[in-house]
Amino acid sequence: MMKALVFTAPSVVELHDIDEPSVKSDEILVEVAAAGICGSELHGVRTPGFRTPPLVMGHEFAGTTIDGRRVAVNPILSCGTCDLCVRGRSQLCRHRALIGVHRPGGFAERVAVPASAVHVLPAGMSWTAAGLVEPIAYAVHTWNVAQVPEGARVGVIGCGTIGLLCMQLARGRGAATVAAADLSDRRAAVAARLGADVAGPALSGEFDVIFDAVGSPGTRAAALAHLAPGGTAVWLGLLSAESGFDGADLVRAEKRVLGSFGYTDAEFAAAVDLAAEWDLSWVNTFPLSDGARVFTDLMNGGTEPVKALLAP
Repeated sequence: MMKALVFTAPSVVELHDIDEPSVKSDEILVEVAAAGICGSELHGVRTPGFRTPPLVMGHEFAGTTIDGRRVAVNPILSCGTCDLCVRGRSQLCRHRALIGVHRPGGFAERVAVPASAVHVLPAGMSWTAAGLVEPIAYAVHTWNVAQVPEGARVGVIGCGTIGLLCMQLARGRGAATVAAADLSDRRAAVAARLGADVAGPALSGEFDVIFDAVGSPGTRAAALAHLAPGGTAVWLGLLSAESGFDGADLVRAEKRVLGSFGYTDAEFAAAVDLAAEWDLSWVNTFPLSDGARVFTDLMNGGTEPVKALLAP
């Protein structure tokens, strides 16, 4: 038996003893060292549908294999043969499955994963950095989707994990200015400390590229409203299915709205190389035994910590 944080009912996660994973011939066992709590999981537990209990969630994780390799795990499992996979867009695979959604994930002491999903980590990388590889890969993909022009003015709405990572990526890749917006003063202050030129409750002025890492009708409308003519808004937040934007403004100012989901395997590999370079002092680690409390606090509206990793 082993310990695992289990999604057992709407708005309920509990620490349980569960059976050890069975490991198939094409899989390996990973002893989990760090597993991040994602905002999509907080939302998914409150409103089940995409995730169905009972389920061991956790799609952002890293650990050690039985042969001693330190690895991060790409949770997007693609078929490799559909038209989208063949075209290099494996994150959009028509038959994709996600570790932590369609099969047990990393909120456990151990998890079985396909051997093809593991990426060996550089020597000396901290488990904090390793636990952030997956969301960093998301930020890398979002940046690539946006095709950000050199010297762009970049705005980021939402200073949770993905928003802060998009902001740091923009800062590191030569954006002329970077502004960040979050209703939480504490999260906006983190963005300012990490390099945002301006950080506050809302964006002001106009931008060439805006990343909406929230996904509410209000933030999507704001992303369009603050775009310069010909600018690009990238929506990666999934809080709501409603759009809420002005379609006439989109047409008249030739603005673009793009969706961004996941990352390719190459982008995940790139994130492994980036993870150790960034300031991750805003990330906090808790023992798995505290997982239910930390998860529930965040699910019920808590804004601290900005990012929680669970360490079995």
